[in-house]
Amino acid sequence: MTLFVNALTQLDVSLWCPRRGLIGASWQVDAQLDGEVGEDGMLFGFDEAKSWITSRLDTSPDHTLLVPTQAPKLTVQECSEGLCMRTTLPYDFEIRAPRQAFTLLPWSEIGIERLARHYSEALTRRPPPRVEAIRLKLREEQIDGAAYTYSHGLKRHPGNCQRIAHGHRSRLHIWCDGERSPLLETQWAQRLDDRYLVAAEDILDGDATSKEALTIGYRSTQGRFQLRLPRARCDVLPIPTSVEHIAAWLAEQVARDRGQGVRVQVFEGIGKGAIAEASP
Repeated sequence: MTLFVNALTQLDVSLWCPRRGLIGASWQVDAQLDGEVGEDGMLFGFDEAKSWITSRLDTSPDHTLLVPTQAPKLTVQECSEGLCMRTTLPYDFEIRAPRQAFTLLPWSEIGIERLARHYSEALTRRPPPRVEAIRLKLREEQIDGAAYTYSHGLKRHPGNCQRIAHGHRSRLHIWCDGERSPLLETQWAQRLDDRYLVAAEDILDGDATSKEALTIGYRSTQGRFQLRLPRARCDVLPIPTSVEHIAAWLAEQVARDRGQGVRVQVFEGIGKGAIAEASP
């Protein structure tokens, strides 16, 4: 017997790509569980299946930086913060963070199908009672219209969002004077795509005026975090980069540029986010 649960949970991560660099990603997780039906007429309760699988994914890949350790020009070594990852391809990048902020995978590149197989095998090694095999499928949200990926970190967040390199793939909706503007949505999505969103207060001394690179760092409850990457890959916000602040910042930017009243709906991954309005 096979039990299936579609859209069981979602993963929000960043990953390192040797062609694109730091990328945010959001994936829906579908699951199938094979096993024998018990005397109660059930294989595994749906709520139990969701809780069991989600708890294990939340403590492994979710809200981490996925690192393909065999990618060219990439090294990972221990450091005082925990682990240090460095690379020069496709640009200079360094991150120092506690170990739990990374998911290290012995591959040359992160692939969504391979990642699903990897975690399917890991969960199957220690399945719950009656379950013989678990198969996961990761899929991107189908988005008709503008979408972008970004990475960030929230030092004041009490949970895993404090990790300095986690990210999302998100929709974007913009209205000007009550009219939806697909053109503006596309323009802003293109500007923000594959960017790192930086809170100005997290830029370390000496880098605030640098034209080449930014070093971002902070201490939070999970430990010390530091990241360095090209300034050209960053957007610096005068406020923390929570989705609420991103929405307010974007609404103000668009209202000032357009000279119109603006309403924006900014998503943080799949199915959640914030709405903000601004006037010129």
